[in-house]
Amino acid sequence: MPQIPDDAANRLDSSDLISFLNAIPVGGFRRGVRYPQWFLLLVAVLGVLSGSRSSRDLEAFAKRHREALNQALGLDYKRWPSDATFLYLFNKAYPQTFGDVFQAWMISQIPGGAKGLEQLVCD
Repeated sequence: MPQIPDDAANRLDSSDLISFLNAIPVGGFRRGVRYPQWFLLLVAVLGVLSGSRSSRDLEAFAKRHREALNQALGLDYKRWPSDATFLYLFNKAYPQTFGDVFQAWMISQIPGGAKGLEQLVCD
């Protein structure tokens, strides 16, 4: 299972979730990829935090927020990722590495770090 190299972890901007998502090795995607992995993971995180519970929910979330995401991220996607795109992502991405990266980002948001914490709860 791929891990984040220590030198990459040291270069991460703690305020920027996208830099953390970019540190995740890209899964075995086939040619013709329309969306970068970091973007799909970001949409998945935002969708899940907004109540999405399935790949279809994530597609609906991406469709509903496409314009806002394009504007906020400086992108120009004309279409939104489909539910099949999210299923493919979840089959090819490295879920353990994603969990480690997301946890590292959440900890980076805590002033002084998370030394001594046994649990990290996110609402």
